[in-house]
Amino acid sequence: MRQRRLQHLWSLYGGYVLGFVSLFLIWHLASVYVVSSVLFPPPGLVFAKGLVLVRNGVLLEHLAASIQRILAGFMAGSLLGIPIGLAMGSFRPVRKLLEPYTEFLRFIPSVAMITVAVIWFGIGEASKIFLIVYTTIFIVILNTAAGVSAIAPNKIRAAQALGATRAQIFFHVALPATLPYILTGMRLAMANSFTTIVAAELIAANEGLGKMLWDGRLFMLVDDIFVSLVTLGLLGFAVDRVFRWSIYAFAGKYSPAM
Repeated sequence: MRQRRLQHLWSLYGGYVLGFVSLFLIWHLASVYVVSSVLFPPPGLVFAKGLVLVRNGVLLEHLAASIQRILAGFMAGSLLGIPIGLAMGSFRPVRKLLEPYTEFLRFIPSVAMITVAVIWFGIGEASKIFLIVYTTIFIVILNTAAGVSAIAPNKIRAAQALGATRAQIFFHVALPATLPYILTGMRLAMANSFTTIVAAELIAANEGLGKMLWDGRLFMLVDDIFVSLVTLGLLGFAVDRVFRWSIYAFAGKYSPAM
C-alpha cells in the first residue's frame, strides 16, 4: 500500500522534482565553470543567503508586501474584467463598442504606464495596484469574451426548448461553459501580474521584491538579487499549479480539451 502511494506521488510530482534538480544542477555547473560565481552565485550560496533573509524577517517582509499588491490588483482586475468580458461575448453591440478600447489599451505595456500611474495616483500604493489592474484586466476580458463566443449554439437552443429563462440559461449553461476560459485568462493574468510587480515596486517603494532587486543592483548585492528572482519564480510556479488544479477540478468537465 505504501509503495503504491509512493508510486502515485512520483507519477504526479516526479517530473517536477527532476525538472528542478536538473535546473539547479545546470545553474551550479554554469556558476562554477562558465560564469564567475561573483556575478552568478551558485544555488547553494543563494539558498544560504535566503535562509539568512528569512530568519531576520527581511525576505518575508518584502514577500508579504509584493503578495498583497499582486492580490489586490489581480482581484480588482479580474472582478472588473469578468463581467465586461461576459457582456462583450453575449451582446454584439457591446463588443463592437468596447473592442476598440480593449485592443488599443492592451498593446500599451504596463511599464509605459508607470508615468501615468504616478501622475494620476502619486507614488503610494494606489499607483502600484493600478499597474497590476491594468496588466490583468484585458487578458481576463478577452478570454472571458472568447469563452462566451465559443458556447455551442445547440446548448442554448436545448435549454430554450426545455423552457429555461434567460437567467437560467446564463447561470446554468453560459457561465459554466465559460468557466474554463475565465480561469485560463486569470491564470495568464496572474503571470503578467508577477511580471509587472517588479516594475511597479520601482516607484518609490519601501518594501517588496522589486525594491529588493533594485537595492541589490544599487549596492551590488548579487546574492540578494538572485534570492529575489528565485522567490518570484517559486511563488509564481506554486500559484500557477493552483490555477491548473482549479481548472481541472472545477472546470474540466465543461471543456473537451481538459
